[in-house]
Amino acid sequence: MLRFETAGESHGECLVATLTGLPAGIPISLEAVNRELWRRQQGYGRGGRMKIETDRAEIVAGVRHSHTIGSPIAIVIRNKDWQNWTEALPVEDMDGAEDKRKPVTRPRPGHADLAGALKYNFHDARYILERASARETTARVAVGAITKALLGEFGIQVLSHVVAVGPVRLERGADWEELVALSEKQDVLLGCVDPDVEARMKEVVDEAYRTGDTVGGVFEVVARGVPPGLGSHIAWDTRLDGRLAQAIVSMQAVKGVEVGFAAEGAASFGSKVQDTIHYDREAGRFTRGANRAGGLEGGITNGQDVLVRGLLKPISTLRRPLESVDLNTREPALAAYERSDVAVVPAAGVIGEAMVALVLAQSFLEKFGGDSLGETRRNYQGYLEQLKSY
Repeated sequence: MLRFETAGESHGECLVATLTGLPAGIPISLEAVNRELWRRQQGYGRGGRMKIETDRAEIVAGVRHSHTIGSPIAIVIRNKDWQNWTEALPVEDMDGAEDKRKPVTRPRPGHADLAGALKYNFHDARYILERASARETTARVAVGAITKALLGEFGIQVLSHVVAVGPVRLERGADWEELVALSEKQDVLLGCVDPDVEARMKEVVDEAYRTGDTVGGVFEVVARGVPPGLGSHIAWDTRLDGRLAQAIVSMQAVKGVEVGFAAEGAASFGSKVQDTIHYDREAGRFTRGANRAGGLEGGITNGQDVLVRGLLKPISTLRRPLESVDLNTREPALAAYERSDVAVVPAAGVIGEAMVALVLAQSFLEKFGGDSLGETRRNYQGYLEQLKSY
């Protein structure tokens, strides 16, 4: 079973990720992993932390001579900002350490601060926010890049783009060529495929800058080349659309998920929503009249592009703080502020790619198995032959 875990705090020494269950023999490029980490750091509206960090992955186990060896993969990403927090967040307590702490006693509305402090009985939300921070997603993107390498061996690619920032929305679909070009750009603005719409999105972010506010949006992840048959209808927790939804909502600040054109479908009649079925005799395969289902029916991939959107709320740290209460005095106070972003939708898209890639890779290996890439490939080819002879 393919599974991963991450560890680390926002201002700790490093972030750590482990990935277990990949077959041996998958080609791994550190350059490709680091490119994904770079993409996550880009986008208009990012805060000062991105000027400090230059994220680079160190693979310390599970990959040798640029190939996976079947054992758990361990990745370390060091935090450059740690040098500013060594006295505030030491591993071992020491004399005088109490005076060097940077406590957070004014929880931010919308953040994990208060809920976490109550849960763990902390009167300082520092330990909560350190782990709840979206800095953790750096490790997710690193392991996502590894699973993208597996999927790529079977012609499956995962990319993203920004559909909306605040009230400004892209009112058309994105061609795959546009997504590829966007992923290869060296100057990322807001991750929208339409320059005119992106310019209006930038105006929204500028307004948030001027008013000390933040702004959310919507990103779309597209997976191309996914074969029919991943996932299952037989149990609630094997349905792939449910697993993808959980993966996307697990991302910090994401409050909703849309698979395919769910919102549009909810406001339409069934005759306008379902994707008609056809058969291409020359190609010897079934086709669809559209892809409103987002590549999933009954929790199973149907061979169409998998489309998943994440609805990202504005992040909780505002330069113009909202009303809160001090954890110690119980008196009204303005919420705490720490260096933060204004808009993170493009970065969220890259993180969403990682999460979709991880879930698809899990489902792919559940179906095709294999301790080596060659064995997995043989199993997959046998399935493709089955589809051809159906």
